[in-house]
Amino acid sequence: MLYLDNAATTPVRREVLQAMTPYLTGVFGNPSSHHTVGEAAASALADARARVARVLGMRAGDVVFTSGGTEADNLAVKGIAVAAMLARGARHLVTLPIEHEAILASADYLARVHGFTMTLVPVDGTGRVDPDAIAAALRDDTALVSVGYANNEVGTVQDVAAIATVCRARGIPLHLDAVQAAGWLELHGTGADAISIAGHKIGAPKGTGALAVRGRIPLEPLLHGGGQERGRRSGTEDVAGAVALATALELAEAEREADAAAVAAIRDAFIARVVQAVPQARLTGHPVHRLPGTASFTFAGTSGEAVLLELERRGVVSSSGSACAAGADEPSHVLLAMGVDPETAQTAVRFTFGHGLRGDLDAVADAVAASVAAVTG
Repeated sequence: MLYLDNAATTPVRREVLQAMTPYLTGVFGNPSSHHTVGEAAASALADARARVARVLGMRAGDVVFTSGGTEADNLAVKGIAVAAMLARGARHLVTLPIEHEAILASADYLARVHGFTMTLVPVDGTGRVDPDAIAAALRDDTALVSVGYANNEVGTVQDVAAIATVCRARGIPLHLDAVQAAGWLELHGTGADAISIAGHKIGAPKGTGALAVRGRIPLEPLLHGGGQERGRRSGTEDVAGAVALATALELAEAEREADAAAVAAIRDAFIARVVQAVPQARLTGHPVHRLPGTASFTFAGTSGEAVLLELERRGVVSSSGSACAAGADEPSHVLLAMGVDPETAQTAVRFTFGHGLRGDLDAVADAVAASVAAVTG
């Protein structure tokens, strides 16, 4: 079985498992406890925080450990927006219609509960936004701009440097959902004020993640209680999870440039082979500005779910899009926002490759051609 659904989740790396195990066994203390067992855990937590911060280009005190990318996105959007509302009455958000549900649902919550308005800045047919269009959407009462660094379904990468420049000129915080970007793209020096990451996309366990927010940006907590994480997220910290996240992030960053180049070359050869072998195949997402490990297609005249079943029969595991929306009957909101018609959008199939992928994928391309033929024949 060949697993090509790494955008959904990745296996835990051996080095990560080894690094976190001591904090599940011998060094098991509560990091808030004032005794030697607790202090050992607190020291490990502080070290993990500093390691994550270095990769993200932030200060250690900026990092808030979370239960994953969804919580990190919720904390960023709701926490920064509500703080801006309380401080200066700001009740306007700017984001993109192709964002992950964690962003869009958080914005919807703010609209329903706190009276926020939201501007969805359109993207082009490749899923890319014009930074000038974001600039035009900004208002005096804009609390936050939230943009996905790289899209989770089609892999399109945004021009985050230009977007950050636009936001900085108006003094408006920029949040980057970097859940898919981590390990593939440069995270240091993006110009963002807040960055979300998730551990299970880069070889750490599910349930690990972080939000880094620059200290000058007010953040209203979502969870209240014991005041952990400098009052920004109450709850006893998962020390083993924090160590795992830090270890996975450092490993991914160390391997990033070499891995990205190698995987991108394999991806491009795979895309060319699929487009050649399957007449109705259409690549989705930007042809150049895309994640190294993402190749996504529509196959007109088929059912994406039927193609996936045929692929699995042939030993290839992939997906039709975001795992968070798996089983939904509605076509992808990402593809619809890119101008794909609903019927075609439901034929989408996404292949996402892991770090360390080597060799060609000719056999997979052949499996794709056979699967599409089986569904249409």
